[in-house]
Amino acid sequence: MGRQHPKTKTGRSVPQNKAAATKTASTSKPAPSIPALLTKVQELLTQCNYELALKFLQRILSQSPRNVEALGYLGIVQIETGELESAKQTFLSLLPPNEDIPNPPPASAHLYLAQLQDEDPRMALTHYQAALDILAAKLKASQESGASDNSEDDETKLTAIRAIVSMVEIWMTDLCFEPEAEAQCDSLLQTALSIDPTNSEALMSLSSVRMSQSRPDEARELAERAWEGWKDIKPEDPKQPSPSVLLSLTRLFLELALYPPALAVIQSILAVDDQEVEAWYLEGWCFVLMSEQVKETSQKIDDLSAEELAQDARDCLEMCKMLHENQDHPDDALLEHTKELISNLEAAGVHPSPIHEEEEGGAEDEVWEDLDEDEDGDVDMS
Repeated sequence: MGRQHPKTKTGRSVPQNKAAATKTASTSKPAPSIPALLTKVQELLTQCNYELALKFLQRILSQSPRNVEALGYLGIVQIETGELESAKQTFLSLLPPNEDIPNPPPASAHLYLAQLQDEDPRMALTHYQAALDILAAKLKASQESGASDNSEDDETKLTAIRAIVSMVEIWMTDLCFEPEAEAQCDSLLQTALSIDPTNSEALMSLSSVRMSQSRPDEARELAERAWEGWKDIKPEDPKQPSPSVLLSLTRLFLELALYPPALAVIQSILAVDDQEVEAWYLEGWCFVLMSEQVKETSQKIDDLSAEELAQDARDCLEMCKMLHENQDHPDDALLEHTKELISNLEAAGVHPSPIHEEEEGGAEDEVWEDLDEDEDGDVDMS
């Protein structure tokens, strides 16, 4: 007698291949690997989906509690969600004397901790220096091995330079009255430019230092060199500097009375985001300064008179004011200065361009044009 097929409750036979399929289907799929989960976390962070990223991180850390990459991402999520004290503890857990940490520890942990030291600039400098030491050792090892990855080395150099620029900013702000501040800035930026003599962020930072040292000619030359390195970068290029960096360069150009390059930088910002409030403010302020310069020198700029420049200023400032109010922008001082500039222009007889009136009229005309006409061309009023 042959082997009988298993029976169902109704007495019908279940084919062997179907039984096998049922058994296979009941087998659970393998869980995604930790590298796959980390890749997903990266995607979610790019999308600013911090809540879901946290769930994936919790899953990873339940399997591998000391996973360095996951802990680094956890710290980032905590920063982005406002849990700053938790973020500090997370990054500190990646540094000595904690156990099970990599040697050397990740430079990123020091960099984030430096940014979280709002009330202790000296401790921030300590963390930045520790990160620089790690990055320098990494570069040296890469070069000595003879198998360096140029793209990875370039990224390491850029990270090191940005850390140095952040240190310079601390010396120029929180520690600006310390006797060694000027010497520290010069030394740090010399180091940055020894890493990459053409780095625009380092050049811009050095320009700010020279401006503070009352050396405007050097400051102008350095600022223009910084913009030279950025001006041809396409908006979609990863090398494109952030809007905040470009806004800082614009303010530097305005301080140095370099108005055409200031306008060029602003246009590059607005080409990416035409809702950027500070860009409209700086453009309006730039046109005000250009108008005043034309009045003083009696020489047009780009064939524009003082009155035309003042009109451009008024229109930019009106746009800034509108966007500021619509976005509930947090910078109240910027809005107050914008209103002050508008008030001064109004007192000088410079009024807003009648753009809105033209738009309203155009909309009304379109309504009439849309009315149905009969075959004889008469308007159907029924």
